Amino acid sequence: MMQKPAAAPSPLAADAIAGVTDPELQALLAEHWEWTMRWSPTWATNLGDHRFDDRLAPRDAAAVERYQSERRDFLARAQRLDAGKLSAQDRETLSLLTGDLAAGVASDVCRMHQWSLSARDNPFEQLSYSLGEGHRVVTPTDGQNLVSRLGQAPRAFDDTIANLRAGLAEGWVASAEVVRRTVEQLDGELAKPVEEWALLGPAKAAHADWPAGEQARFAAQVRRIVTDEIRPAVVRYRDLLRDEVLPKGRAGKAEGLAALPAGAACYQAMILNYLGSPRSAEELHRLGLEQIARSDRELAALGKKLLGARDLAATIERLRSDPKLYFASREQMLTTAESAVARAKAALPRWFGILPKTDCVVREIPAHEAPFTTIAYYREPHYDGTKPGEYFVNTFKPETRPRFDFEALSWHEAIPGHHLQIAISQELGAMPLFRKLMGSTAFVEGWALYTERLADEMGLYSGDLEHLGMWSYDAWRSSRLVVDTGLHAMGWTRAQAEKFMLEHTALTPGNVTNEVDRYIGTPGQALAYKVGQLDILALRALAEKQLGARFDIKAFHDVVLGGGAVTLPVLDERVKAWIAAGGGKVSAPAAR
Repeated sequence: MMQKPAAAPSPLAADAIAGVTDPELQALLAEHWEWTMRWSPTWATNLGDHRFDDRLAPRDAAAVERYQSERRDFLARAQRLDAGKLSAQDRETLSLLTGDLAAGVASDVCRMHQWSLSARDNPFEQLSYSLGEGHRVVTPTDGQNLVSRLGQAPRAFDDTIANLRAGLAEGWVASAEVVRRTVEQLDGELAKPVEEWALLGPAKAAHADWPAGEQARFAAQVRRIVTDEIRPAVVRYRDLLRDEVLPKGRAGKAEGLAALPAGAACYQAMILNYLGSPRSAEELHRLGLEQIARSDRELAALGKKLLGARDLAATIERLRSDPKLYFASREQMLTTAESAVARAKAALPRWFGILPKTDCVVREIPAHEAPFTTIAYYREPHYDGTKPGEYFVNTFKPETRPRFDFEALSWHEAIPGHHLQIAISQELGAMPLFRKLMGSTAFVEGWALYTERLADEMGLYSGDLEHLGMWSYDAWRSSRLVVDTGLHAMGWTRAQAEKFMLEHTALTPGNVTNEVDRYIGTPGQALAYKVGQLDILALRALAEKQLGARFDIKAFHDVVLGGGAVTLPVLDERVKAWIAAGGGKVSAPAAR
């Protein structure tokens, strides 16, 4: 069903090829975007393409193989295009498309669908968001489309079960601790009445404009499917994880990718996927140790000055244990986040020429997810304008959440970090859609980490302690280079990874555990932050040196953000071309 072309054209067809002048590249991009939407129907809904609102993406093994085969075909077609005859912007677009497809094809060696899972990334979490929150129900037709999608959810669980069993048979399995925590999460959800599940949220909303009886029928359908079909499927999935996967889960020195079949090749593919260029694990490990040495010195000096601590260990212990440095309530956390975002919004015009039109709002991480996930995260706005950017804050056990680094976190996740970059990218004018909405993790996370230091230049930190928090967070991101490569390429155990982070960062033990789970479950992703930040900082230093008095920080930021989330090699080319042209003002994008 998924691979049949839709009868109606995509409402985003023009956006998919915007700014592209070469006919062959236009045709390839149009087909690639159509393919992306058919394989990502819930994302299509969020983007305002409602042709697939009644579908979920298939997860069975045959569908995965078909998807991978089709992606290889797109890569071959992209590689056959003659880049020499393209305009500069078309060449950049082709380079980004080819790089993205090549990284995806390389990652097929990892067979993620046969083993990868976590408390934050599993069918229950995915469907709770995409159907419970992401699928907006405004009309009765929206409601029936949701009912159709909910009816397909049990198969999504069963196909995932089949994939995991196939992986087990060939030695592909997740970390035991990651599985245990996922089982704990699912047990917690199964212990609740389904009325408390996010999947039931749409059934509770009022629709006064619907025909008589329509809302009641819709709510009854949702409750029946969730209760009678989806809940038993969650039980089957939980039982598989507990009874079959957990006993065979990776542990000790086997928690990293190296313990899996083709694990070394998989890790190299993940590095390429997240960084956009091939780099060795050994090189990245050394880089992390160099950066940790710097943050160790900064933290020790600031700890001595501000806290009277005698050395790094004493500084970290004070930051980790002094209750006065932690939040007292969830309300205090939310107020602090909202204040930080408001101050950043007010300061933007002095540092950026191009500003986003889409708003960013503060939200709480849902209670069922909070104990198992990170301190905060960001969710991008819907492209069709129906939902703003969202900065999600984890208010679970506020007394364990430090105040001193919360501002740095807010700049990273919201403004001028993720929201500013992603909203501007979505609002770019003559640019093909995949460049506005997809992109390199090293760019996205590198930019967000860059803004933690930029916020210091902008005068956003409210005090010396919060400035210390900036370095605390920098240490956290540097430690990721050491820990991720240690786990997946150098035989580190979980205990080694946690010990390293406890000795060099101020993260609490609970947060360290969650972080290490994340690095084990999503190999390579954590490398992107520091690598991207360092590349952006190096390009800024180059621009400042070569342009001298002509350097304009607003224009620099606009050229960095003006091409979408490009790969680091393409960013290097863009900035150097801007420098060579004299570093002039960058035009704002035309309205889309």
